Amino acid sequence: MINISPRQLEVFAQVALLGSVRAAAERLHLTQPAASMALAEMERQLDEQVFDRERGRLRLNARGRELLPLAQELLERLAEFGRRGGASEALAGELRLGASNTVGNYRVGELLGAFVRAQPQVAIRLRVANTEAIAAGVLDHSLDLGCVEGPVAHPLLDVQPWRDDALVVCAPLDHPLARRRSLAPEHFAGAHWVLREHGSATRAITERVLAQLPPGRTVLELDQIEAIKQAVAAGLGIACLPEVAVVDALAVGRLKALKTPFLDLQRKLFLLQHRQRYRGALLEAFLQSI
Repeated sequence: MINISPRQLEVFAQVALLGSVRAAAERLHLTQPAASMALAEMERQLDEQVFDRERGRLRLNARGRELLPLAQELLERLAEFGRRGGASEALAGELRLGASNTVGNYRVGELLGAFVRAQPQVAIRLRVANTEAIAAGVLDHSLDLGCVEGPVAHPLLDVQPWRDDALVVCAPLDHPLARRRSLAPEHFAGAHWVLREHGSATRAITERVLAQLPPGRTVLELDQIEAIKQAVAAGLGIACLPEVAVVDALAVGRLKALKTPFLDLQRKLFLLQHRQRYRGALLEAFLQSI
């Protein structure tokens, strides 16, 4: 009979998250031999490996990917049992959240503020990356929840709208487009653009905008909004940027928002969850807070 312990499940889940037994042992306050033994014993009982060993890194194989969400659910249910059976039902533990750049850098207070104030004993680990990377993290169960700037289509993802958002086309104050009293699409012919990297939802919307305008030229591709703001302020080109990210630069006159009513610059922000992910007390409390 298989008799896998909670400790073995913890080691399995942490190795899946961190990619190495050493890192998992540190996170769980174990010695590395103890963590290795726990993982080896779990695999012995299963009579199969759950990781592929690649140059010192452990990567989940197909069986591991199948078992990881179940292991995470069992650990969360055990923690919930302990809370309900103990003297206090205060939430504790860890939430692994992912946010695309606009959310992680400019809306983090909206995303986390209420929950952090209400649940001070819960540790929040926030990863900020582009939409493609956050979706991948939710899919491989390294993230419990993602908040991104654009819709993501995948059969294993539950995608729910969270907030409305808008972009603006920004230019330096001395740019010819910034000096025009009114603009039309033809005025953008030959414009130099600074774009986000591929995989970013802002990049996808910018490409949609460019398709509505005469051909221009991409002069830079950058992976950070702040870097794009600096490039535009330095006169290197114009850019399509989240409105929330340029409020400060517009207020002090470093950038000018071009009036482009002929462009659709509205979008929504979305929450991503894995359809197979158990929604325990921590995740439910967080979702209710936002």
